[in-house]
Amino acid sequence: MKILIADDEKPARDRLNRLLAPLTEYQVIAEATNGSEVLRLTEQLEPDIILLDIRMPVMNGLETARHLYGCKNPPAIIFTTAFSDHALEAFETHAVDYLLKPVKLERLRDSLASCVRLNRAQTRERLDAVGLQDVRKHICARVRGNLVLISLDDIFYFHAEQKYVTVRHAGGEVLIEEPLKALEQEFAEQFVRIHRNALVRLDKVAGMKNNVEGHQVFFTEINDRMEVSRRHLSSVRKILKNL
Repeated sequence: MKILIADDEKPARDRLNRLLAPLTEYQVIAEATNGSEVLRLTEQLEPDIILLDIRMPVMNGLETARHLYGCKNPPAIIFTTAFSDHALEAFETHAVDYLLKPVKLERLRDSLASCVRLNRAQTRERLDAVGLQDVRKHICARVRGNLVLISLDDIFYFHAEQKYVTVRHAGGEVLIEEPLKALEQEFAEQFVRIHRNALVRLDKVAGMKNNVEGHQVFFTEINDRMEVSRRHLSSVRKILKNL
């Protein structure tokens, strides 16, 4: 079984490597120091198991797992954590495997065996039960065959057209295949619907104007204009007035 070790601290990665060395049925194929590297290496190397630290820079382990389990053939995941007993109880309740730092050999062996026995659907269900649907701070898109992470803070709006959603961000735009309704529910605190096919980020909106093309919102850093439908006009006006 191929293993990817993900931890931003080298001593923690070294410890896992030492513990795994005598377990000949497992092979460490790569190491990562943050969630972005995990996604890239998973795409390239297709590990069977990821030993995934929860607290990492760029993107933490929980959000990384969320993106991984959106893949067609996601790897099995074992979290490594220094969380409190209360947090560990939540993981145990939903049968998501974890290793408490400092990792012990016996616990590692048992956790690997347990993780291998779970099929992909079971693991996804158990991760969802922990609440991973609420942790994303990035959007993951595929651009020319590569996975690209876009920080939520850099996004101006989502615009749906047929089966795709355009994500307009500070560096340009990308296409994703996530339903606009799901994005609206997940990011309700930052984005507001202005049209049946559009969500805009509130803190990126500079105001709203009425012209021959109808009501449109405009933004603080880009020249784009987005139509506000008559159905949503009243609520959008009220929200913008209170900003």
